[in-house]
Amino acid sequence: MKKRIAILGAGESGIGAAILAQQKGFDVWVSDKGKIKEKYKSVLCKYDIKWEEEKHSLAEILSAVEVIKSPGIPDKAEIINAINGKGISIISEIEFAGRYTNAKKICITGSNGKTTTTSLLGDILKREGLKVCVAGNIGNSFAWEVASGNEYDFYVLEISSFQLDGMFDFKADIAIITNITPDHIDRYDYKFENYVNSKMRITRNMTETESLIYCYDDLVLREQVEKLNLKCQLYPFSIKQELLKGAYLNNDIIIIQTKEKEELMSIESLALQGKHNVYNSMAAGIGARLFEVRKTTTKESFSDYQGIEHRLENVLNVHGIEFINDSKATNVNSTWYALECMKKPVVLIIGGVDKGNDYEFLKQVVTQKVKGIVCLGNENTSIIKAFSDLGIPIVETQSMRKAVNTAYVMARNEDVVLLSPACASFDLFENYEDRGRQFKAAVREL
Repeated sequence: MKKRIAILGAGESGIGAAILAQQKGFDVWVSDKGKIKEKYKSVLCKYDIKWEEEKHSLAEILSAVEVIKSPGIPDKAEIINAINGKGISIISEIEFAGRYTNAKKICITGSNGKTTTTSLLGDILKREGLKVCVAGNIGNSFAWEVASGNEYDFYVLEISSFQLDGMFDFKADIAIITNITPDHIDRYDYKFENYVNSKMRITRNMTETESLIYCYDDLVLREQVEKLNLKCQLYPFSIKQELLKGAYLNNDIIIIQTKEKEELMSIESLALQGKHNVYNSMAAGIGARLFEVRKTTTKESFSDYQGIEHRLENVLNVHGIEFINDSKATNVNSTWYALECMKKPVVLIIGGVDKGNDYEFLKQVVTQKVKGIVCLGNENTSIIKAFSDLGIPIVETQSMRKAVNTAYVMARNEDVVLLSPACASFDLFENYEDRGRQFKAAVREL
């Protein structure tokens, strides 16, 4: 009789895990408390995988030998308590998929910059002619790619803290932590230390033969690395000081120091500008060097890489007003980075589902850069309270079209309208991609 695996959540990761589990000979049961998207239903039917929606059938789920949980389901959910009560193992899709591939795994996490770093490193490795798959929290799920049967030398995986919470025996060959700043605090009992501990799980099981690349300028991250006394090779990166190993700046030239010192290129030549992208480039550059990618390949990628959708994406210039889509900025630190690299006066569109945000962190940069604020969300009280004493006009809106039109009226020639919400999107939008696309559509209608 086949062993059952139950999968909670029929999104990208759940469907990928279901396909892989069936492929490996398990009896698969997919259960989603919400409604399953039609595109995923069709996949489940195509593979003849049993599923249910808008409920969790306990008897079906508790008959499993193992449960794969969607990262979107909180650990305190009623169904999770029931599974734990039966002593059934709960893992992430990342943990499950890692059992079925021998390819090298480069795993990137962090509060900000992980998507850009993942995409950039994937681009470098592909330009070098290597067989590379970029997956995880970006593109297709890791499990779906493993199930595809394609032969890869490397998986470059963006991994969230929620995915790391279900990681136990999985091991990264190279782990990259871009930074750790407060995010998703609502999911971690409003304790930053719990979130930090989750992020550091990416270093689990790493030995002397694996490597950790991390931001030395992030004091929280630096303290964690020192405290954990890790066995793996350490490659820090910094824009503030010279390092004996890793990456640093010398007269605005990126220096990579692994086995030997290598001058890479000037930060002025980077296609992705801004201090945050210097950090992202350093992390990707070290990763490329550890796999002995040619310097010319890395420089080529750094010089013309165009970035990712919804991350400081230039949309249009309308009557001298520049519109920038930074919908992927779902925490205050991301919004701070976006504002920090703006060279023109900004009308900021901000708001959504607050994850325990501390807007005090933004007040100084908002004072310096922002001429008007447009709130976009069902509940804007905390934003208004945080910035009302700055003397900046603040307008509330509950639709993207209204937000864009309001910002357009507030802006003038040579200003920037920046969508950088600092919040999750689920009050008014399906996800941050939907939010960003609605922003671009509304701009094009002006």
